[in-house]
Amino acid sequence: MSVPQFLHRIETFIADNRLLDKSAPVIVGVSGGADSVALLHVLNRLGYSCIACHCNFNLRGEESLRDRNFTCDTVREWGVTFDEVSFDTLSYARENSLSIEMACRRLRYDWFEEKRRQYGAQAIAVAHHRDDSVETLLLNLVRGTGIAGLTSMRPRNGFVVRPFLPVSRQEIEAYLSEQHLSHVVDHTNLENLYVRNKIRLDVLPLLRTINPSVDRAIYTTMQNLREVERVYRDAIKRQQRDALVRKEGEVRISIDRLRSLPSPRAFLFELLSPCGFVPDQIDEIEAACDGESGRVFLAPEYRVVKDRSDLILIARDKEKEEVGADTDIVATIAEPEEVGSLLAGRLSYRCVDAGNYELPRDKSHACFDLDKLVFPLVIRHWRQGDRFRPFGMRGSRKLSDYFGDCKYSLIDKSQALLLCSGATILWILGERAADGYRITAETKRIIEFNLEFNL
Repeated sequence: MSVPQFLHRIETFIADNRLLDKSAPVIVGVSGGADSVALLHVLNRLGYSCIACHCNFNLRGEESLRDRNFTCDTVREWGVTFDEVSFDTLSYARENSLSIEMACRRLRYDWFEEKRRQYGAQAIAVAHHRDDSVETLLLNLVRGTGIAGLTSMRPRNGFVVRPFLPVSRQEIEAYLSEQHLSHVVDHTNLENLYVRNKIRLDVLPLLRTINPSVDRAIYTTMQNLREVERVYRDAIKRQQRDALVRKEGEVRISIDRLRSLPSPRAFLFELLSPCGFVPDQIDEIEAACDGESGRVFLAPEYRVVKDRSDLILIARDKEKEEVGADTDIVATIAEPEEVGSLLAGRLSYRCVDAGNYELPRDKSHACFDLDKLVFPLVIRHWRQGDRFRPFGMRGSRKLSDYFGDCKYSLIDKSQALLLCSGATILWILGERAADGYRITAETKRIIEFNLEFNL
């Protein structure tokens, strides 16, 4: 391919996918390697205002410094703005429990985004090309993936754009040779220490013995799958709109409705994998639909609960799970004031004289004889072994039994809040109040609570 043809393909790809325009600068990630040097040269030649940004991860000793110096000298020779950063990658990876590859990725893209905002840039251009996209597909296949993984890299991901996706590494190297452009070589790319390198150095050469054009064939397949994915995404979106019930803090799906879908497994995968659930867990969750209620499945930030007739997806209360029951107190009234509010204003109270007081009869209110209460009052989550004496009943009963009779789900129980005086439960907020502190003819002062359900 001639240089004019190469430039035309890139320019057409940018225009067709609306990746860039000439209205604002572009952050270009430049390592000093062949791909990034070619990308900066091409974009600069096509008339884009470029800012070359270089990351030194300090992983290869003198070679890292060599790459930095080469990039700085080359970029400034071309009259392009140069910016750089130096990372202590090993410490960052260790402190965040990340692989070196993932640490580099996170550091790089976080810093690129910082530079994009600083310079008012329209996008962050990176030098991924067709071969990288093919390698990513094979890497996703090895690890297990859904249809999104089979479509591999996209021309645009947020502010990150990939103008080189339609061209191969061989075509990029030919462009550099034609333009007499030098670059540095990262020796770790020639070692099969990482999975991606093994695919590049071992797997793809073997596949080329079967089909010399395997790279192009796989890339064409990815483009075809991208069209299929559009149909698939539209179907999943319509199913989610019809099947999911969203409340504040949770998502519910009827198990009967789930079973009626063409592919319950695909539906669960698209719902749960973005929440951190891995494929094996999703298989177990699907199987649990036919089992008893009460099973809980945990991801780092979410959990799924199998209830009687629903699967419930909810964010995990990490602090409570990790620290323990001492964190279950959410609010305290040390001494009553004339009026007050708690729970970010959702629960208010007032102290009034009994006089001609008229008792409210709805579940959002609870009233008690103020002189019978022992302060401080606390609002907390329920605990195993809690007992409760509902208003109008003789004797106490286990709160867990009360929840069962009222058909509370595990999520409902975990979110239930109790107003307590010492060890005594006065009120399940929004539900029944306890006996023993009722207002009588002898009551002189009343404390009235009001819970706002839809604040």
